[in-house]
Amino acid sequence: MIIFYDSYCPLCLAEMKHLRKRDKHNKLTLVDIQAPDFSERYPSLNWDDLNARIHGLKEDGTLITGLDVTHQAWKAVGVGWLYAPLRWPVIRFFADALYNVFAKHRYTISFLLTGKKRECARCVPGEKHDK
Repeated sequence: MIIFYDSYCPLCLAEMKHLRKRDKHNKLTLVDIQAPDFSERYPSLNWDDLNARIHGLKEDGTLITGLDVTHQAWKAVGVGWLYAPLRWPVIRFFADALYNVFAKHRYTISFLLTGKKRECARCVPGEKHDK
């Protein structure tokens, strides 16, 4: 699965680092939508849509978004059970609503939770952006 994520978001970047560490069988490809050549590499994808919320492209070509991506990504690295309750019918409704608020305000929420401002991950020496 390809995960399209925002490396300018400290929480998003942290989650991708955790996924990368657990992805022992290279089941995920992490693609930074902030990369300078992103639009050239993925011209058929709408950058504004991708920037509004996390997206994933499954092996069968299905594009998924939000917490479906999170659940599938963690499932691919062997700990999907941690996120499975977020996909249960009643909880799903509320979890998706909260995720939408998070996605819209992710830079502010990241700053409040981590003390880190929106940043360019490419400016961090040694940071790898794609697998």
